[in-house]
Amino acid sequence: MSAIEAHDLTRRFGDFTAVDAISFAVEAGEVFGFLGANGAGKTTAIRMLTGLLTPTEGGATVAGFDVATQAERVKQSIGYMSQRFSLYDDLTVRENIRLFGGIYGLSRRTLRQRTDALLDRLDLAHARDTLIRAIPLGWKQKLAFAVALLHQPQIVFLDEPTSGVDPITRRQFWEMIYEAAAEGVTVFVTTHYMDEAEYCDRISIMVDGRIEAMGTPLGLRQQFQADSVDEVFVQLARPEG
Repeated sequence: MSAIEAHDLTRRFGDFTAVDAISFAVEAGEVFGFLGANGAGKTTAIRMLTGLLTPTEGGATVAGFDVATQAERVKQSIGYMSQRFSLYDDLTVRENIRLFGGIYGLSRRTLRQRTDALLDRLDLAHARDTLIRAIPLGWKQKLAFAVALLHQPQIVFLDEPTSGVDPITRRQFWEMIYEAAAEGVTVFVTTHYMDEAEYCDRISIMVDGRIEAMGTPLGLRQQFQADSVDEVFVQLARPEG
C-alpha cells in the first residue's frame, strides 16, 4: 500500500472548484513535490490530505487511513508544517517544543531527550529560552520542521516551507528533508519555487485545481523538451493558442 493515495479528490466552495478530481499515489520514503502557482489548489489539497478539510467528492488514504472517516487517525500518523502558522511567537523555543510534544502525546522523559537532541542538531541550544519572534525566519522554519518530526511520524506534510527564506536557508532546509527521507519518512512538500522541484523524487504540477503533469523532474523535462521544470510549468500554465 502506498503512503498516500488520492482518487478523484475534489473540493468545491460553492460554485468554485478549488481541487478538481486529482488522483496520485506517493510511496513510502519518497520526496514528493506538489507544485503550482499560488492559488492553484495546493493548500486546499494538503488540508484534505491532513484531515483538516472534508472532500466534496472522491477520497484519499494517508498511512492507510481514510481522510474523511478516519481523520483523527490520519492526524496521529503525520507531521504537518503549515504555510502560515507553525510555532507560537510569544513562547520560547523550548516552550514550543514542549507544547507540541504534549500534543503529540510524548512522555516527559522522551520529550526531554528529543528536545535536547533537536536543539543540538539545529545548533539552537543557546537559544532554548529565546522567544520565537526573536529568532531569524530561517531558524524558525527549520525548527518548525524539526517539531513536525518530533513524534517520529511516518509521513510529513510541508506547505510552502521555504517561502520567504534566503537561498542558503532553503538549501539547508532541503538537506533536512533528505535526512528525514533517508530515515524512511515520506515527505509531501508543496512549493511554488520551480527550482525546488529538482530536489524531489517525483513531482506533480497543478494548474487551476487540476494535476496537469506528474513524473520525475528529468522525465518531465524530457517529455516537454524543456531545459528546466520552470519551463515545463510555463508550457502548462500558458498553453499556446
